[in-house]
Amino acid sequence: MSLFLFLAALAQAAPAAPAPSIDGLPIGAIPRQDLPARGCAAYLWTATGTRALVAMAQADPARLRLSIAGTIVDLERSAQVGAGGFGFAETTDYGGGSTAAKLTLKIETKGSIVAGAMVPEGILQIDRAGQDSVVIPVAGMIGCAT
Repeated sequence: MSLFLFLAALAQAAPAAPAPSIDGLPIGAIPRQDLPARGCAAYLWTATGTRALVAMAQADPARLRLSIAGTIVDLERSAQVGAGGFGFAETTDYGGGSTAAKLTLKIETKGSIVAGAMVPEGILQIDRAGQDSVVIPVAGMIGCAT
């Protein structure tokens, strides 16, 4: 019976807080993100090194969620170029305060995916005033509210 209680306690335990840094970069993992109430969101994981959810881009409202130096930040869209699909451009610029980000996505639809698409490759660039720029290969999926 004690094994059962131990497993039950593990199932109810809160997940550990994400690390403020992935592979020595100033970007960390973000916690699990819900599907937006309207529109679509791109859920992006690092494509090399440690696999971690590092960004969520929303189409409406147009913003990018990241964890920088252990703090979750939402950056508003400031520009976009090229057709991507699902409310996203091929390249989108985001900014807020002294932080700017550029997200370039390759979006592919698949017949087996309903209300979404694949992001087989992408690049996330983060620029902070007075800091080195960081470029991170990403990949993921787009999910849309139905």
